[in-house]
Amino acid sequence: MLRTTAFRIPFALMACTFCFSQEGTNNTAGEAARAQCKFSDEEAITVDYSNAHMGGRKIFGGVVPYGKVWQTSVNGPSTLLTEDDLVTVKGTNIPAGSYTFLIVPNPDKWLLIINKNTVYDSGEIARVPMSVKKLSTPVENLTISFEHTGGSCTMRFSWENTQASLEFAIRNTDLPLRD
Repeated sequence: MLRTTAFRIPFALMACTFCFSQEGTNNTAGEAARAQCKFSDEEAITVDYSNAHMGGRKIFGGVVPYGKVWQTSVNGPSTLLTEDDLVTVKGTNIPAGSYTFLIVPNPDKWLLIINKNTVYDSGEIARVPMSVKKLSTPVENLTISFEHTGGSCTMRFSWENTQASLEFAIRNTDLPLRD
């Protein structure tokens, strides 16, 4: 009896450890992620978010309804930190600081909402249109990335079969932004 119990307890602990270590591999709960683009040695734009997993679900027009405000991070608001004043390709000025952001997705255009506070209805500083394109290969995990070109940084949101983007530059630079 003692031998059987001595065998069962470690086996049960090992089985539980295995079960818990698998948690999240096929789950929709996100993991912390960061994207950053450096304009120069000193100035950068940084986004912190939680990446969600598609997991066989229809994302845009399904889990994320079109025309509704979407909190892009599954574990609280996504944040955008800029160390210098920015301007977008659409001409929107964004002062240096830390912000939260939300998105209103639609099939052919997205709207980025930049907010001073973590509460949606409070402290909005800008609404900026984003370019949208369809991807030929699905993206399983929500991914925010940057592409650095010349003196600008293009932020890209990729998930499911959609990619939305918005170009930023440091305000008062002589570099033209692409449309």
